[in-house]
Amino acid sequence: MKVKSILVSQPRPETEKSPYFDMAQKYKIKIDFRPFIHVEGIDAKDFRKHRISILNHTAIIFTSRSAADHFFRICGEMRVNVPESMKYFCISESTAYYLQKYVQYRKRKIFHGKQTFLDLTEIIKKHRNEYYMLPCSDIHKDEISDFLDQQKIRYSKAVMFKTVTSNLKDIKDLNYDVLAFFSPTGVKSLLKNFPKFKQGHTRIAAFGPATAKAVEDAKLVLNIYAPTPEAPSMTMALDQYVRAPEKAPSVVAWPNQSFPLKAEHRDPASKKAVKPARKKAAKK
Repeated sequence: MKVKSILVSQPRPETEKSPYFDMAQKYKIKIDFRPFIHVEGIDAKDFRKHRISILNHTAIIFTSRSAADHFFRICGEMRVNVPESMKYFCISESTAYYLQKYVQYRKRKIFHGKQTFLDLTEIIKKHRNEYYMLPCSDIHKDEISDFLDQQKIRYSKAVMFKTVTSNLKDIKDLNYDVLAFFSPTGVKSLLKNFPKFKQGHTRIAAFGPATAKAVEDAKLVLNIYAPTPEAPSMTMALDQYVRAPEKAPSVVAWPNQSFPLKAEHRDPASKKAVKPARKKAAKK
């Protein structure tokens, strides 16, 4: 079945150079954006209960702009003056430049990776004597804390905001050919806002193993998955599917998971969609 419309469960990109817009123009399809989740800050009163002293730390790890916003918000509410000697380690260059909103940009105290935390690990290893603070959401990945633990680097995990489902009641229906999700909470938001949702011919796209698992747990059929070696980003996975649904990968795989995708899963129009079966583990 040809894809004519996609709903991306994230905010609309701030730049017109986004590959989403290129894809919409190339294939003459409709791509809408609507956040299914949002973050809410934890107030200073609740943060104090964790008894984390910001000024005891010598470096901050920022994994997103939201993390930066809520870190400096908490500092303001607690009347904490962040010293100029504080170092900042950012997951990407764009996040690093975003800090100019709060501090003077200096290369000697602001470091960044390319786009993923893996890129940033080598830089952190070179500054292993710092005492890091990791501002994060109540729902977060453990890869960063796992890395810091393995490297025996001192750090504090500071929950400064929480991820909650958005109210989508203004959306009359979800009449889209593809719904793209990026977190388990996004899938949860779908079920909360549309408890009677039936997948039918709608294709589901998921980014990351946790999101894919959430789709499976919701008893929905996963049709498009990223990242993969062939499609490291969601836009690339969608582009490949839109271009030729029938040639989409025959197997959706992620860590410790492997689901065969038959024709009816790649293209629901070919047959009534059914949940893919897991491959049975070989007997030893």
